[in-house]
Amino acid sequence: MGRSARSSLDGELAANARRLFISGDVVRGFLDGATAAEVRAANRLLSAELESRDVHRRERLMRRARFPQVKSFEGYDYSQVAFPDGYGPADLESLSFLDTAEGFVFHGRTGRGKTHLATAMGVRAVSMGRPVRFHSTARLVMQLERARADGKLDGALRDATNADLVILDEFGYVPIDVAGARLLFQVVSDCYERRSLVITTNIEFGKWGTVLGDDKLAAAMIDRVVHHSRLVEFNGTSHRMDQAKCGKSTERTVDFYLTECNLTERNSIHISDAQVKRLVKSCFRFGGGTGSPYQTMAFGGWRVFP
Repeated sequence: MGRSARSSLDGELAANARRLFISGDVVRGFLDGATAAEVRAANRLLSAELESRDVHRRERLMRRARFPQVKSFEGYDYSQVAFPDGYGPADLESLSFLDTAEGFVFHGRTGRGKTHLATAMGVRAVSMGRPVRFHSTARLVMQLERARADGKLDGALRDATNADLVILDEFGYVPIDVAGARLLFQVVSDCYERRSLVITTNIEFGKWGTVLGDDKLAAAMIDRVVHHSRLVEFNGTSHRMDQAKCGKSTERTVDFYLTECNLTERNSIHISDAQVKRLVKSCFRFGGGTGSPYQTMAFGGWRVFP
């Protein structure tokens, strides 16, 4: 083997060893007495270890991200998505905004693909080795309130935002009391200029005060959200309803929210088309009507997803 080829082989092994935090002295001692075949064998071992660590790290990142489903950009229809001037799908899919802690507000009516796109961004980030946190906004607020009651709020807040990309899904779909709104404000403030934040919502900025129960708090939150974010509008018809009309799915997921004593739970049940009407009737019957401690919420009490 020529001197140049051997030098390149030694350099590759040394680089892999550094990534595994093997000291330079140990590497040099090995290379001084190793044959080219031994260096190649050692390098294969180090490369295999690095690949294995990379795979396991991505698996850990996926678990910690807590995506409700795995989505991708493949086949996503941007025809009804309005980006700001000078910005487009290729810019978004590159995830270059992560390096500058920029974010997005995805606004539009339900079923327009906001959550799908936000999730695809998160999955792409994980594939690049970037930590992500995906939160249902209502569930996050409940978790933070529970952590505060248990004296564990600081740790819960750190975990909620310990990522390069934080996704707050379905903001405004369920009202938040003032105490919960203040906790959510802490999450947004912690992301401000430190990490990218994506919010999906069907509520225009002018009505955030109603959702949060405090106009001043809403104004402060909006100020932080929009400073380094782009507003993306999702138009057109509901993808889920379009697919349902086309008969593309013989199964539905009916989601309904039940609130009792300010605690909200989301329930998802996979059912056949023949069971939809029966379940919807059950939802409204369970709602109990006027004066009941239970109320069905979110788009009239039920939503149908393909």
